[in-house]
Amino acid sequence: MSPAASEGALYADLIVEAFERHGDREAFVHGDRRLTYAEAKDFTARLVQVLARHGVGRGSAVAALSPNAPEAWLLQAAAYLVGASFSGLHPLGSVDDHVRLCDDAGVALLLVHPRFAEVGAAVSERAPSVHTVLTIGPSELGRDVREACAAESGGRLVRDPAIEPEDTAWLQYTGGTTGRPKGVMLPQRALTQQALSWLASYGVPEQPRYLAAAPITHAAVLPLLPTLLRGGCVVLHEAFDPEAFLRTVQDEHISYAFGVPTMLGALVETARHGTYDLGALRTFAYGAAPASPALVQEAQEVFGPVLLQGYGQTESGGFISSLRPDEHIPGQLTSCGRPAVGVRLQLHDAEGREVPSGEPGEIVLRSRAVMTGYLHLPEETAQALRGGWLHTGDIGRFDERGFLHIVDRAKDMVITGGFNVYPREVEDVLTGHPGVAGAAVVGVPDDRWGEAVRAYVVLRREATATADELIALVRRQKGPVHAPKSVVFVPELPTTAVGKIDKKVLRDLTWAGRDRQVN
Repeated sequence: MSPAASEGALYADLIVEAFERHGDREAFVHGDRRLTYAEAKDFTARLVQVLARHGVGRGSAVAALSPNAPEAWLLQAAAYLVGASFSGLHPLGSVDDHVRLCDDAGVALLLVHPRFAEVGAAVSERAPSVHTVLTIGPSELGRDVREACAAESGGRLVRDPAIEPEDTAWLQYTGGTTGRPKGVMLPQRALTQQALSWLASYGVPEQPRYLAAAPITHAAVLPLLPTLLRGGCVVLHEAFDPEAFLRTVQDEHISYAFGVPTMLGALVETARHGTYDLGALRTFAYGAAPASPALVQEAQEVFGPVLLQGYGQTESGGFISSLRPDEHIPGQLTSCGRPAVGVRLQLHDAEGREVPSGEPGEIVLRSRAVMTGYLHLPEETAQALRGGWLHTGDIGRFDERGFLHIVDRAKDMVITGGFNVYPREVEDVLTGHPGVAGAAVVGVPDDRWGEAVRAYVVLRREATATADELIALVRRQKGPVHAPKSVVFVPELPTTAVGKIDKKVLRDLTWAGRDRQVN
């Protein structure tokens, strides 16, 4: 196949195309700030020059620690244009986690919002690869990125012609059974496919006005470039506040939104106590965590027939299935829909054979949006991509209409409020307490969070520790997302025949409501 047929547009090309097409239209709204496409394009061209001035180019790595702001995405855009990779540092993460990420990725340039100046300073001091710190606005930590861009000449917005389709663009970190985050390498071709799939399968209207209240350094970024390609506007909230969210939907005529089920629940509750005009909303895409049918039905009553569910994971480049608004009908609300455009999806048994229709099996897929692998982890990469399929570790089944239902997660990951918590990380902190002999962490159903982190703890003989003390320990070392919502003290942990902790028993006890006394 000739290069003209095989390569096509890269994600960097789509960024240039979006900025070139729409000129004076409004591209970003952030509080009182409003940026046109032309202004965003000029800033990005200058930011490309700033990156080059600091030695950031093809093969380099940059990262951002920031709430939602135009600069947080424009850094991503500039990185992709010069052939660098981008990683988002989660605002709720710990300094230790950020340092490990920067070391693993080799982050050379870090963009920090002044709100996180103290954390950013600690990271930059401890991560030897970080040689440049820019800030969004004035700060003693580093040079203001706006000031740095103003000093550049700007000019045409172009991408480095040497970039290849397999060059890593988004280096997004996700956990694993070892408890150590893994860098998922998503190349230019994967992000291109995901953008096109999003336009085809996730209900983006013409000239959308997209409200992003979840972090755009993470999953909420997925609709952003599709919005710009359609000539729309991205409205950014630095944090999720349900009343502000609903008011913005009304005042900014928001037609497209993305959120996790916990956001849906808070919005439903807030809407019950206020009056809002939500008539402009055409699609509310949700996912990244389990959503109960009861919650979905309540959300439909508030927003109307606009809900669209997506299922996927970081390794797949984002969502891989969608349940459209017209498919949100009684009896089908437990489904996550059908495969998205560009995704070939099957269910396999333990031997890698496709299971008969209606039978459960591991969800595996092929797509141009799939990762190239995990950074520095060839064995884990080979396991995840064995047989030429991406193995999700999730168990699903297809119903008679071809809709996918998630039966169970083969992995132990807990999804709480849309964030991934890997039990081993929490267990390691708990067992580091001198009074703890053993610990096992599972996810339990929670009306607000979808799932909540629960820890089962065995204390050492004659040792004392309270639930509040252990929760505070995890909060201090891992952040509030990882902190258990409850701690159950037990005399021993159930084990399998080979001596491994049997988390299935713990989950069964929990789901049946027979768990032991909670301290």
